[in-house]
Amino acid sequence: MSASTSGTSAPAAASRKSLKAFSEDVWKNKTAKINAELFTLTYGSIVSQLCTDYERDFTRVNNQLYSMGYNIGVRLIEDFLARTALPRCDSLAKTSEVISKCAFKVFLNVTPQIGNWSSNKDSFSIFLEENPLSDFVELPMDAARELWYSNIVCGVLKGALEMVQMDCDVWFVSDVLKGDQLTEVRVKLNRILKDEIPAGED
Repeated sequence: MSASTSGTSAPAAASRKSLKAFSEDVWKNKTAKINAELFTLTYGSIVSQLCTDYERDFTRVNNQLYSMGYNIGVRLIEDFLARTALPRCDSLAKTSEVISKCAFKVFLNVTPQIGNWSSNKDSFSIFLEENPLSDFVELPMDAARELWYSNIVCGVLKGALEMVQMDCDVWFVSDVLKGDQLTEVRVKLNRILKDEIPAGED
């Protein structure tokens, strides 16, 4: 990930201590807190309303959650970079580490595991042992078959990665809410986008 910084304090701090410890510091000192239960219930009410609006067409609900997440992600990345001032990641491996140890920590206060890399290192999985979005949630039978309840997360990652010149596909592989043993999100890098200068600018 990339950022333009006015000083070296944050990157220097990140280099002096582990990314996990650095992220913990950002979470404690630079992140506004809201009640966890309120956050979970608010998201739940959004999903519930979408299910009603789309008459329980869960494919459309999934797509809408993804679209909402994408629109959030393209804006959230600026806030993330402003808080952390982290330098550009020069590989997908480093990007995955920032996502798991820093981004998830800063915004959801969880630290998922990264693994299941493809042989050519262009895709990996994010394993969520905790998912604040789905706390206290139990899906009805019809929703459990088709609904990716936390699909907004995939959209956020897609949008944020695109803003740092990474065109990626992001999707849920499994979810404990659907009866799976673990919650897994897959990220696949398609290509590196070129930095484009808007028309009329040098």
